[in-house]
Amino acid sequence: MADRMAWRSTGTATTKFLKKIEKNWQLLVILFLPLCYYIIFHYAPMYGVLIAFKKFSARKGILASDWIGLKYFKKFLTDPYFYKLVRNTLMLNLLTLIFGFPAPILFALLLNEIKSNAFKRFVQTASYLPHFISTVVLCGMVVKFCEVKGLINDIFELLGGKRIGFLQDPKYFRTIFVLQHIWKSLGWNAIIYIAALTGIAPELYESAEIEGANRFQKIYYITLPGISPTIIMMLILRIGNLMNLGHEVVMLLYNSMLYETADIISTYVYRRGLVSGEYSYATAVGLVNSIVSLILVTAANAVSRRFSETSLW
Repeated sequence: MADRMAWRSTGTATTKFLKKIEKNWQLLVILFLPLCYYIIFHYAPMYGVLIAFKKFSARKGILASDWIGLKYFKKFLTDPYFYKLVRNTLMLNLLTLIFGFPAPILFALLLNEIKSNAFKRFVQTASYLPHFISTVVLCGMVVKFCEVKGLINDIFELLGGKRIGFLQDPKYFRTIFVLQHIWKSLGWNAIIYIAALTGIAPELYESAEIEGANRFQKIYYITLPGISPTIIMMLILRIGNLMNLGHEVVMLLYNSMLYETADIISTYVYRRGLVSGEYSYATAVGLVNSIVSLILVTAANAVSRRFSETSLW
């Protein structure tokens, strides 16, 4: 009797599930292509992580290559260059987080205060444009601007200063990297916060105005709390990418003279893996980087869940 009841319950659940699929098949079709993308380009390649624990030989293949365990992990963690890589990676990304993360929030708040719709649309459109320029082209522009005979040095000389080789001196690289990131992502990242601002009820502003609140008080007590869940979610996601952000830009901007401050874990993986052909070692280094990123996003989510009602899971 109990088995028959369990079978009926299972049959009912299956029927409900099939009805849901039939009802929402259009959404499932839309979901199919992104799902295929993640399976093919993100999950399937994880099989290759095995070579981090093997002395990989292209002739033998991944499975037949000799198993060596944690040799390459120990080699990387005991390498004197390890600390410089971690320092550079964290410094670049922390500076980008400190200066780059609040920038689109402030930009969205400023746009929200503009009364002229025509001027607001013009500023928004102008701020989006760098996002649609190829990273290669954008970095090429930055290189040209920062040359000794480039635009920035022309301005410095016009103001009475001396010409500087920005991309030949390691101390300027971090500033160039952060400014480039803000320039490219400011307008595009602000879209999310502008959308969140539209969800705040206008009645709250009207009530605050009746109570005598000024602009800054309305921003502090209404606008910021209204978009705080969006800010927290974006911050958690950003922290998850703390170890990986911007490696394409670094590779396009840096040279051997800038390794002191510009060489990061991702560029090191590229040089050791694709340039030098040390595939197993480069995979081990990349896996360490991914594990650190997982720890960071998990910790950020736990802190957010503890101190607020917003979290990814």
